[in-house]
Amino acid sequence: MRAKPSDTKLTGLFLDMLAAEQGAGPNTLDAYRRDLTDFSEFLGRVGHTFADAGTQTLRDYLADLDTRGFKSTSVARRLSAMRHLYRFLLNERIRAEDPAAILSGPKRGRGLPKVLSIADVDRMLRRAKELSEAEDASAAKRLRALRLYCLLEVLYATGLRVSELVALPRTAAKRDARMIVVRGKGNKERLVPLNEASRQAMADYLGATEAAKTEKKKDSLAASKWLFPSFGESGHLTRQHFARDLKELAVASGLQARLVSPHVLRHAFASHLLHNGADLRIVQTLLGHTDISTTQIYTHVVEERLKSLVRDLHPLAEK
Repeated sequence: MRAKPSDTKLTGLFLDMLAAEQGAGPNTLDAYRRDLTDFSEFLGRVGHTFADAGTQTLRDYLADLDTRGFKSTSVARRLSAMRHLYRFLLNERIRAEDPAAILSGPKRGRGLPKVLSIADVDRMLRRAKELSEAEDASAAKRLRALRLYCLLEVLYATGLRVSELVALPRTAAKRDARMIVVRGKGNKERLVPLNEASRQAMADYLGATEAAKTEKKKDSLAASKWLFPSFGESGHLTRQHFARDLKELAVASGLQARLVSPHVLRHAFASHLLHNGADLRIVQTLLGHTDISTTQIYTHVVEERLKSLVRDLHPLAEK
C-alpha cells in the first residue's frame, strides 16, 4: 500500500501550483504557508493529516481557532486556505472527496476602511516637504527625507500597493514620464498615471541619489536597479521600513500613528477620487482590483459623506 504524502509535501505542491498557475506572489504564498502549517499542527495533535481528515475534524479546527480568540476575519481566511487546499487535493486525485465543501464560515460584517481626510494627507505632504528642504540637515538625512517625500507623493498620486511601491524600478522615474508600468498581483501589469507633484518629487529624489553616487562611486546602492534601493536581501526598501517612517511622519504632522499606514493612504487615494466624482471602474483599474466588488467597499465611504451633506445642507433636513 502506497504511503500517504506528508502535510509538508502536500503544502509544497499546493504552493507550487499557486505560484505557477495563479501567479501568487511571495506574500500570498507566505500567508498560505503559515495558515496551513497551523492547520497541520492541529491535525497532528488529533491524529490526522491533510490526506485523511474529515469534515468534522475541520469543524473542530475552526472551533479551536475560536477558542484561541481568533477574530472572525482570521477564521474566515483560514477556512479559505483549507477550501483552496482541498480543491487542489481533489483535482490532483489525492483525495476522493472534499471535506471542506460543506463548511460554512463565520459571519462577518464588512467594515469601512480607515480613511484620512484630504486635509490630513495635505498636512503629511507639507511636513514631508519641509523635512526634505531642511537646510541644517546632513546630506544623508536630507536624502532619506527626500525619499520619504517621494514615496508619499507617489503613493497618494497612484494608490499603489505598498509592495508595488517599494519595488518600483529606477526607470519609473524617467524624465517627463506621464505613466508608469506597475507589476501587481498575479504578475499582471497595469498603467498608472503620475501627477506633476509626484513626477517632481521623483526627479528631486533621483537627482539627490545621483549626487550621492558622484560622491561615493563605490556605493553599490548608487548602481541599483531599484528606485528605492536598500542593502537588504530584496535589494529595495522593505514595506516594514516604509511603514515605520510613515508613522513617524504622521506623529510629526500632528496625527495619531495608529491611524496611518501605507494601506490607509491607498484607501485615501481611492475614496478621495470617488468623492470627487471618479468612475468606480476607473478606480478599480487604477488599484489593480480584479473584481469590482473589491473596489465597491469605497462607495460606502462616499455614501456616508453624501448622507452627511444632505443632512447638514438640505433646506428641508431636520434641524
